Amino acid sequence: MRLWLLRHGEAEPHARSDAERVLTARGREDVRQAAVQLEGRTLSAILASPYVRAQQTAALVRDALGFTAGIHTVPWLTPDSDPREVLVQLDRYADGELLLVTHQPLVGAVAGLLLHGHRQQPLPMQTASLAELDGEMIAAGGMNLLAVVHPRRG
Repeated sequence: MRLWLLRHGEAEPHARSDAERVLTARGREDVRQAAVQLEGRTLSAILASPYVRAQQTAALVRDALGFTAGIHTVPWLTPDSDPREVLVQLDRYADGELLLVTHQPLVGAVAGLLLHGHRQQPLPMQTASLAELDGEMIAAGGMNLLAVVHPRRG
């Protein structure tokens, strides 16, 4: 099982609510750079937080890859979601390559839980950072970190 974890791109600092913050121009460009890392991969699904910046990030990746399936919006990928709940929900996606588009602190905590079996060592993830994990199954401590790519900023 290959799991890709993508933190949304840089977002505007203010909106009517946190969920409504939109990507900045830099955020959109950073996401396009991250999408290059996924070229040639056979994604089975893209799962995204319902927050606007995550939806925009997922759409940019889908368009860059020519991914024809839709984006699955799931309520358990928001910033304050429980990483253990994410692992429970991912049980239904047992095969292939899966992309999750989400937020900090959740994305770092999920990665730490998958890699170490606990949440005391979250994986540092900047906006538009992409982590590649691999393992026999999605389980606490059951995956290996293959790569983390952070956006190039000049």
